[in-house]
Amino acid sequence: MEDKSKVIFQNEIKPGDYKKALKSKQKYIRKYGDDSDRDYPVKLSENKTLTAPLGVYDIRVAEGEGEIPFDTEKGIIVGNIRMGFGHYRISIAMASAAHALGYTPYWMDLNSYKETTCTKVIGAQNDLYSLGSRISQKSKLFNKTVWEPMNYEGFRQLSYNASDQKNAELMAPVFRNIPKDIPVVGTHVWPAQAAIHAGMKYVVNAIPDNWPMALHLAEGAVHTVQTYQSYLGYRILNGMQKKTVLHPMDADALKYTGHYIDHELVVNIEKDCEKRLERKKQDKPMRFLLTIGGAGAQKELFCAVIRYLLPAVREKKAAIYVNVGDYRKVWDELKGEIDGLSELSTEHMNDWDDTVSFAESAIDGEVEGVHAFWHENIFEAVYCTNLLMRSSDVLLTKPSELAFYPVPKLFLKRIGGHEKWGAIHSAEFGDGTLECEDIPHTLQMIKLFLTEDTTLRMMCENIVRNKATGLYNGAYEVVKIAMGLKK
Repeated sequence: MEDKSKVIFQNEIKPGDYKKALKSKQKYIRKYGDDSDRDYPVKLSENKTLTAPLGVYDIRVAEGEGEIPFDTEKGIIVGNIRMGFGHYRISIAMASAAHALGYTPYWMDLNSYKETTCTKVIGAQNDLYSLGSRISQKSKLFNKTVWEPMNYEGFRQLSYNASDQKNAELMAPVFRNIPKDIPVVGTHVWPAQAAIHAGMKYVVNAIPDNWPMALHLAEGAVHTVQTYQSYLGYRILNGMQKKTVLHPMDADALKYTGHYIDHELVVNIEKDCEKRLERKKQDKPMRFLLTIGGAGAQKELFCAVIRYLLPAVREKKAAIYVNVGDYRKVWDELKGEIDGLSELSTEHMNDWDDTVSFAESAIDGEVEGVHAFWHENIFEAVYCTNLLMRSSDVLLTKPSELAFYPVPKLFLKRIGGHEKWGAIHSAEFGDGTLECEDIPHTLQMIKLFLTEDTTLRMMCENIVRNKATGLYNGAYEVVKIAMGLKK
């Protein structure tokens, strides 16, 4: 296994930082063991939520051999982890694009193999990140002195990537029995790094966000980015070793693709935007989609938004979709804290057929009141938002992975400094607002959407225009790059 922690894109890592990387790996070995010599069996199985619509099959590790063979000609692996909902959502976009292009997507979640050191290492870091996200929303001091600097500058440094690369060596064993010539698209850097360490031949590292950070580097893979700012920042490894001018990435290691978006959303952009404007023209309830991510943060902000909108809901000037993902207690807490919410709400709780039926009927049908969605299954929890996007008028979200989606967006306060660049990018392309950094500014933007049509119309027109330029074709392009590596 090549040591990728000493030199990164021809830039030498300081001896002290390399020692820290070695200590990081040893810490996890002491805690979770080293299964590098284990020969984990793998099998393919249907995905309850995604096989039917997107042709997705799960790769199961340490569960024995299965009857479904790998397709080494048309198969493509989407490697991911659950860390919040963002990386899952990007993975769904890749699977959707692969399916639309005639390929067979294989879902490989490195955070789902509980017997392995790989999953134990990822799970520990995921728990820390989720805890930090929640604390940052409750403590301004922690957010200012710890969370924002870590997400903005800490993850940006090559020294951080050196440690990640060492830790990713512990993740490689889960790839041992997977055909090495099946292309891999990693929607988080760890699956991409692990695939490279495991000897997978064709690896694409699909980088999220719009703030270049060394955290996302997986040397040996083709790196893809959604924006030109990211392209230039990654090309010169800008600021990734303080003020040092670094050796740049090779041109063939980095590609601009555009936004990573599901095929089903891209092909329906014109139709969906036309319906949004028609609903506004006919003074029908404006549909606001509120999505609470995997970290479960920002509940106070959502309470304020829902309280503000409820009078308009009663007057049939607004309707609300609330997706609490797999956090049922968040919905129960919202009902307990907001007077009148229960009486106006229809609950779609853990019934996927009901959710799919509602989402399909809402595209052309009428919607009133508040509709709440909760699903215990992680795929349903994430994909619910994607299905509801088509019939929504405005998506309220922090500026993370959803900042790139082709739906009018109202950006809530970020969780982590790196996210703010998603809102900046969206505002510049005209399909989202500026980041609303407090509750009063959030409510101000909601009022603008409700009382006039200027903002909604501008965003819809820009979304259609952006589609014509190929801005939302990133997922297709990533799949084409990955499959093209075989040639």
